[in-house]
Amino acid sequence: MSTLDDKRFQREPSQYKASITREQFMFYEMRTTAKLLVEGMTDEEAIQRIVSENLFQYPTEKQIHSQALACIKRLHGLDEDLIRAIATRPSEVAKQICLYAMMRYNRLVWDFMVTVVGEKFRTQDLGFGKRDLNVYFIRLQEQIDSVAAWSDTTVAKAKQVLLRVLVENEYLDSVRSDHLNPVWLDSELENAIRANHDEAVLSAFNCLD
Repeated sequence: MSTLDDKRFQREPSQYKASITREQFMFYEMRTTAKLLVEGMTDEEAIQRIVSENLFQYPTEKQIHSQALACIKRLHGLDEDLIRAIATRPSEVAKQICLYAMMRYNRLVWDFMVTVVGEKFRTQDLGFGKRDLNVYFIRLQEQIDSVAAWSDTTVAKAKQVLLRVLVENEYLDSVRSDHLNPVWLDSELENAIRANHDEAVLSAFNCLD
């Protein structure tokens, strides 16, 4: 399995990327891409196959290529065992690994999952609502110049994406839910997180030991 860049991401992603508004959770796309890599394709071959056969079922070639490249970049943050797990394991496990990949790629997701969701698990205060998202983004905009420059539309869209990520991974029953559900961390993913020295994110998966 070859990659466009063999360098792995730092433990904590360095940038808050507004690209979350277009590069969303993308579970189907991530799983499709992972399967092609597991079959032995290079990154370039996988992208070509996705685009030529419109495997993502997007309306334009530009969009397909952009999202395929985003999937590849996220997968670069994982080892081959986790990529294979995305391709082959049950969807609830594969989604959890995709969430970890998304966290490693985008600091906005990392920070939100650790400082908001993880903190709620740590304190056993599982109430959750729009206020939590609003407070999170107010704090970010006060501290991070690049986020302060985001338009209101971008911030609103980013909030929607984070909500849907929580629903997709069953932290929330729906976008209107007012409490977080307990989640259980898959043992293979936990071992990989510890091997990557990413213990800081364990609380985001309700792993508090």
